[in-house]
Amino acid sequence: MGAYKYMEEFGRRKQGDVSRFLSRMRAWEYRQLPGLVRLTHPSRPDKARRLGYKAKQGVVVYRVRVRRGGRKRPVSKGIVYGKPVHQGVTKLKPKRNLRNQAEEKAGRRCGGLRVLNSYWVNQDSVYKYFEVIMVDPMHTAVRNDARLNWICDPTHKHRELRGITSAGKKYRGLHGKGHGYGKNRPSVRAVLRKNTSLPSAATARAARRPRRGRRGEVGAADGAAARGGGRRAAGKRAAGQEARLPGMCHRE
Repeated sequence: MGAYKYMEEFGRRKQGDVSRFLSRMRAWEYRQLPGLVRLTHPSRPDKARRLGYKAKQGVVVYRVRVRRGGRKRPVSKGIVYGKPVHQGVTKLKPKRNLRNQAEEKAGRRCGGLRVLNSYWVNQDSVYKYFEVIMVDPMHTAVRNDARLNWICDPTHKHRELRGITSAGKKYRGLHGKGHGYGKNRPSVRAVLRKNTSLPSAATARAARRPRRGRRGEVGAADGAAARGGGRRAAGKRAAGQEARLPGMCHRE
């Protein structure tokens, strides 16, 4: 087994003596530092490499501290000026997970970098600590890397704010597949809008048009209806001509 495999086992067995000792020592160290710190190398190299980290220019790692617990409504003195249904202040659960919040903190602080991925490193009774892998899209070493330069595209600006990173897709319910997960794609809000909104005028007109076959022919039922309507119109025109023949009571 290589060194990365040993490190992976330490990360899995968090209740082992070695892992608990390291976590306790590192948690004390992290508490003495600011909430966002740039690192010279990742604390878990095996995990970072699995998530896309490379020890090269243009790729950096930041450790971010996020306060644990649920979300509290940000209102002054606990007063919500609205209906009683919205007056709860505590015991509210945030929609986004803490890892995504850590990515947002790093992305806002370092606006010129792109968030590649993140992972958990430690926690205590008050905080959770995550390490965020970030990439400089303007660095030559990154732009020349065929496996990494996809993140230089402008569509990947602030991926963490739009729920496109792995942590973002997790809280959006996009990590699963199969029965029931179709209600989450492309998003829960888009599916709800599609299932509850009324059809537009263009959709209604398209539904009234006769369906055409593979080569452009009108379907059998629609064609029969069209032919029947044509016969009825021809019969009415013939009756009108007979009524206007000379010698009848009608004036010319």
